[in-house]
Amino acid sequence: MGSVVALGLTLAACEREPRPPTQPIPTVAEGGFSAAPAFPAPGTESGRVTVYKTSTCGCCGKWVDHLRDNGFAVDVHDLESVSPVKQHHGLPRQLASCHTAVVDGYVVEGHVPAPVIRRMLDEKPAVKGIAVPRMPEGSPGMEGPHPEAYDVVAYRADGSTSVYEHIEP
Repeated sequence: MGSVVALGLTLAACEREPRPPTQPIPTVAEGGFSAAPAFPAPGTESGRVTVYKTSTCGCCGKWVDHLRDNGFAVDVHDLESVSPVKQHHGLPRQLASCHTAVVDGYVVEGHVPAPVIRRMLDEKPAVKGIAVPRMPEGSPGMEGPHPEAYDVVAYRADGSTSVYEHIEP
């Protein structure tokens, strides 16, 4: 039970203290939304990752660094809340983590390792996206002294899920 409370507090901390976005958010006239960021269309700029996070989330920044260190081009949008992005992409609530990314029309939720993202882009599975639910210690951006095993979960438009890859520490 304590870990559920800790996760809730950690996720809540990621949603506090909004700062201006690192990149301008397109206006309605530019094809964006007035109260939320413009979400990339499927198939836009192959391999380029667009990350949505809050400015106060340190582990999100570490995950972005992990992607860049693994050869991904990354655009970052700091938002007051990432919830609208998750809702827009139909992310099942149980898969939520602290940041959401889009690459080649796929959603990447949470601390998914770069090699798993590359595998997804190579295989092109019939899924909406992949996710690492919660924030497991030992995942990229969540390094720590007690790494744990975790699953990368694939989700489909109908909300169904399956294990895409199991990660051992």
